[in-house]
Amino acid sequence: MSKKYKIAVIGGDGTGPEVVKEGLKVLEAVSDKYKIDYETVDYDFGGQRYLKTGEVLPNSAIEELKSFDAIYLGAIGHPDVKPGILEKGILLRLRFELDQYINLRPVVLYDQKYCPLDLGQNQKIDFTVVRENTEGLYCGAGGFLRKDTTDEVAIQESINSYKGVERCIRYAFEYAKNKSKDKKVTLCGKTNVLTYAFSLWQRVFDKVAKDYPELKTDYAHVDATCMWMVKNPEWFDVIVTDNMFGDIITDLGAMIQGGMGIAAGGNINPKGVSMFEPIGGSAPKYTGKGLINPLAAICAVSMLLNQIGQEQAAKAVEDSVKKVVQEKLQSLGAGRMGYSTSEVGDLVVKNIIDN
Repeated sequence: MSKKYKIAVIGGDGTGPEVVKEGLKVLEAVSDKYKIDYETVDYDFGGQRYLKTGEVLPNSAIEELKSFDAIYLGAIGHPDVKPGILEKGILLRLRFELDQYINLRPVVLYDQKYCPLDLGQNQKIDFTVVRENTEGLYCGAGGFLRKDTTDEVAIQESINSYKGVERCIRYAFEYAKNKSKDKKVTLCGKTNVLTYAFSLWQRVFDKVAKDYPELKTDYAHVDATCMWMVKNPEWFDVIVTDNMFGDIITDLGAMIQGGMGIAAGGNINPKGVSMFEPIGGSAPKYTGKGLINPLAAICAVSMLLNQIGQEQAAKAVEDSVKKVVQEKLQSLGAGRMGYSTSEVGDLVVKNIIDN
């Protein structure tokens, strides 16, 4: 008897529900084709719920979500809610309490016409960033001294544990071993300035590397990583880095792969429940207009399928997205695609059915 997968769906704010609708449309089509049995449960966590009830994320939700095979998230962020409330109360809390310690960001360019870089004939953009997702500067360690005075001091501490660093680096090596093309792992850090945190990262990286003698290794400062992502992106295969640097370089990655409209990410707990989302945010100014590009949300479905072991279906979704990008769209930006949000979803579905 085949497994029935349980998927929690959080449409969230702004255009989140719109792109999730298209992702679920694609999930239904590919599941019909590959005989995948699943059910979805909707949750209304986000700005509207908070404004109505004052509740961000009920404590009971954490335990409930642990029973699912995956979480599919649209976007979090509401213009009428103070920045940080929803992001910390929903996104960061889910990452931390569900121990989604890996943020996985494939950076793949499907068509060079959408890249802002002038790539050479032999250059490609096809690499993955493995970002530590539950430690670093995002732990919230720190505080204020003499707040709201001219003598104010603000302290934000980066927390890096051996356990947290080791499991992130090991995940990157395993990913490179099993899924990457060039079998190379690059540590992105700042060992010349952040001499405590990245001394730990470098030492653990070198130690773990000994368990993978078949893989190539490299190191680059974060500023150099940004430069080479622009000048020679083909140099990278798998990049592993901390929470803050990973947050920064993955947004640069989104731009060189064509923009936020195509960029998806996963918050991974390899032994628990993982969460998948488009990384572009809620884009409230486009809400309800049918202009937003749903391909990032659809790519998140592909990542979700990969994570639950449905690799063939995942590849079918990615191949369909690639075909739509290469053959149909005029742009990857909102309102400039040549198609509405739902029409783009329909194009992806058609490719899946026809191929």
